[in-house]
Amino acid sequence: METEKVSIPRYRGSRLNKVKKMDIFPKVEDPYKMTSSVGGTFSIIGFMIISWLIYSETSYYLNSKFVFKFSPDIDLEEKLNINIDMTVAMPCGFIGTDVLDSTNQNTYQFGALEEEDTWFELSENQQIHFENKKHFNSYLREEYHAIKDLLWKSSFSTQFGDLPPRSHTPDRPYDACRIHGSMILNKVAGNFHITAGKSISLPRGHIHISAFISDRDYNFTHRINKFSFGDPSPGIVHPLEGDELILSQSMTVVNYFVEVVPTTVKTFMNTISTYQYSVKELTRPINHDKGSHGVPGIYFKYDMSALRVTVSQERDHLGMFLARLCSIIGGVYVCSGILNSIVQLIINFVTCNWMTKKSSAEIINQGPSTFQPFITTPPK
Repeated sequence: METEKVSIPRYRGSRLNKVKKMDIFPKVEDPYKMTSSVGGTFSIIGFMIISWLIYSETSYYLNSKFVFKFSPDIDLEEKLNINIDMTVAMPCGFIGTDVLDSTNQNTYQFGALEEEDTWFELSENQQIHFENKKHFNSYLREEYHAIKDLLWKSSFSTQFGDLPPRSHTPDRPYDACRIHGSMILNKVAGNFHITAGKSISLPRGHIHISAFISDRDYNFTHRINKFSFGDPSPGIVHPLEGDELILSQSMTVVNYFVEVVPTTVKTFMNTISTYQYSVKELTRPINHDKGSHGVPGIYFKYDMSALRVTVSQERDHLGMFLARLCSIIGGVYVCSGILNSIVQLIINFVTCNWMTKKSSAEIINQGPSTFQPFITTPPK
């Protein structure tokens, strides 16, 4: 018994033709397209508008915005540094620096600042450096809300560094003390102060021995070159840096009320955990006859905010950006087409070319046709 052979017909032709038959979008052949100078003008204008809108939308997408979020600060056990570099117009042997917070810990547990005898009057090159820092930091404080995004994006640092070495050395004894360094603080309210006399630590605090200092030796005129909390971080402006206070009375209390705010800055490049602060100043001369009592000195009374500020750099989703680009291109294309049709209609109506255009359009719509000549035969 012979086996039956089954032959499968082979498909001849490209499968792309089947896909072409499913095309539902109309196509207009080139011979039936009509161009005009008005349409070309609108096309050029439309391309220019589309290019400008695409550039503006791309710039807006790349220039992201910063979003502020507030949350409770739960890192209560965290430690932070206080960074100080200031000059007081009193010799180092006459003053003492200490920190006292609400935990009543021993003041020596926070560390110690370095003291360096110097002259309060700056040399010419140091004066130029400090004045530049003073004016620049003052400008940043005034314009901070307008340029804060630029500072965070560019990672700009407001620190000018230490004062340069003196160009000349005065020929007189030291009359000032430079206090600089860092100390580790608890994350609680406290008081960093500079008063007359060296301090002695006690179980419940400390005292300053100032019995051998006369009233005429008191002079708490000071200059602040650096005052910040936490690790050095770019983009944060410290209000007290570049300040100088000249006191006319020796027995004066200078109070700085500092509100420290934990801050986290998240950009596309890095994440910074730092601290920023606001400050209020109160200067009060001591006059026991008028009821103004106290211990003369410089007091930085700081307090920690219960809220943490998180600044995040954000931008729109890429899909939304592409959707806006498509809507811009489509919208300009459709609107330019509508305006082109209206202008063409007005021009044809004004130039009386309406019937000519209409007859041409009818001929084009009719398409090609066969011509049958009419032939008459002569009579026989």
